[in-house]
Amino acid sequence: MGVIIIDGSTVRAFVNDETQFKTSVDGQFDSLDVNNDGVLSRSEMRKAFESMRLLEAHFGVDTALPPEELTRLYDSVFLSFDEDQNGTVDLEEFRSEMKKIMLAIADGLGSSPIQMAVEDDDQSFLKKAADLEAAKISESS
Repeated sequence: MGVIIIDGSTVRAFVNDETQFKTSVDGQFDSLDVNNDGVLSRSEMRKAFESMRLLEAHFGVDTALPPEELTRLYDSVFLSFDEDQNGTVDLEEFRSEMKKIMLAIADGLGSSPIQMAVEDDDQSFLKKAADLEAAKISESS
């Protein structure tokens, strides 16, 4: 386990490094595309959301949401990714929405650094952003 310190500029630099960002997002997409058909279905995205527990935890404490409310939340998130509203999320749609999400995180952080505890094998985009910044710092010294 380690601690990373990031701010908005760290996240923005990661998003703006097209090669690193696309490699990371594409890898995440591939891991979510369980049936390898090149698109994400509602069920594939829901499984991912459930495993990340994005919608079920409030500051680390599970909240009991009725199943129909959870379904509405998952559907709403899915629809934000499905830009062409064809019922699936392709790689370009996934990249586009992840870029929007990461830039929103960067805007929210601004210049105020935060500390995050991460596992050594953490594959989150925020950890990857911190790793990219650390690599650039070590290259320049």
